[in-house]
Amino acid sequence: MKHGCGCGIRVRRDLGAAIREFLRKQGAGAAGDIEIVIALYTGERLLICKKNIFKLSQGEYVAFENLENDYSLVSLIDSDVEAGLATKTICDMVAVARYMNVTLIVPELDKTSFWKDQCEFQDVFDVGHFITSLRDEIEILEQVPHRLKKAVETRTFHSMAPVSWSNISYYLNTILPRIQEHELLHLNKTDARLANNGIPLEVQRLRCRVNYKALKFTSSIEKLGKKIVNILRKKDQYLALHLRYEMDMLAFSGCTEGCTDQESEQLTKMRYAIPWWKEKVIDSAAKRTAGLCPMTPEETALTLKALGIDQDILIYIAAGDIYGGKGRLASLREAFPNLVKKETLLPPSELAPFQNHSSQMAALDYIVSLESDIFIPTYKGNMARVIEGHRRYLGFKKTIVLDRRLLVNLIDRYKRGTLSWKRFSVLVKKTHEARDGSPRTRIVIPGNPKEEDNFWSNPQECLSQVKGDV
Repeated sequence: MKHGCGCGIRVRRDLGAAIREFLRKQGAGAAGDIEIVIALYTGERLLICKKNIFKLSQGEYVAFENLENDYSLVSLIDSDVEAGLATKTICDMVAVARYMNVTLIVPELDKTSFWKDQCEFQDVFDVGHFITSLRDEIEILEQVPHRLKKAVETRTFHSMAPVSWSNISYYLNTILPRIQEHELLHLNKTDARLANNGIPLEVQRLRCRVNYKALKFTSSIEKLGKKIVNILRKKDQYLALHLRYEMDMLAFSGCTEGCTDQESEQLTKMRYAIPWWKEKVIDSAAKRTAGLCPMTPEETALTLKALGIDQDILIYIAAGDIYGGKGRLASLREAFPNLVKKETLLPPSELAPFQNHSSQMAALDYIVSLESDIFIPTYKGNMARVIEGHRRYLGFKKTIVLDRRLLVNLIDRYKRGTLSWKRFSVLVKKTHEARDGSPRTRIVIPGNPKEEDNFWSNPQECLSQVKGDV
């Protein structure tokens, strides 16, 4: 029986059998006048047996013959995860469910996003592998048990959004009592709900194990992703560029650098039309100056040239449709003519099954980016962070993390003519000498988790181990 790592609230299905075996070995099966304290490995939950009546640690009494039936599954956690490739959110939900020692329902992917992707978990990930590879840690069910289905069908279950960047005590003191009260708790808005730091080591390492071991893409995604990698490898080394200059990101962030007035208006209308995007009035120029905007293709071209990237290198654009189309990519293509995307490497028939599913298309980009010789994200989004951390885990593969705040300042000075190209290039290279995915300690900023290093960008708790031990 597995050892719990926190304050458990669930009695396992094999509990009754375990108790019977314990009593048999102690010769106490019929000793009604003997009080036996059993510390079972179900989150260190104590049960006291006297005259075949068990007292649970929270004060309830239950007859032995009813123990398995009534307490085989006491509580469950169900969760929605954000659209796109939601790997880090899935990992966080597994980790907190394990720490609370509750059963997890396979997470449901968000279907209300801009992309309206109708993919289910099993359309992106190998659900069987996900469940079986974690069975020594946590019980995961593919769907809600039959006795609770009516609550799901009628939407009468309890639902809540956890507080962002919460530590583990929040889940024990706030979420756990809700699960105990309602039995089934649905968590929505689960992105960035677990802190980067101050988390028990075993939880941090479980987050890594889920991401790097338990979460595997479906065989069809893996097969096509590897095919793209092989096509690129036959040509030469390649750079994966996560160019996040896409409509949804620009609308959400309020960044309009490089856009026409008409395009800016279109992006603003989109932002106001989506109710769960809370920030509506955004100063694009101020945000860009602060380094909080995705870099434009033009800015990206100047940066890659200044870094000394070979102009003949094969660049795979790991992204969806670039806002503004081919015209917006003109400056980047002029500087680096060997630009390719999955759509240009594969015949339409091979991409067709995935074409209208952003999660599956993102999974293909993830595979290609992970295997690349160099990975450069132009924004700090979830997928970029997870790939950066995954590449560290695989041996600190070269990942250039751009300092956008400094870059936009240098680019503006260069374009105004107040900074020579030579000086511009020297400053860009110097700034990024240590921003290449090599080993370093995660920067912690107490009280400001958005500004500190993200756990998923640098999961240092997992990197000291021998590869494969997580």
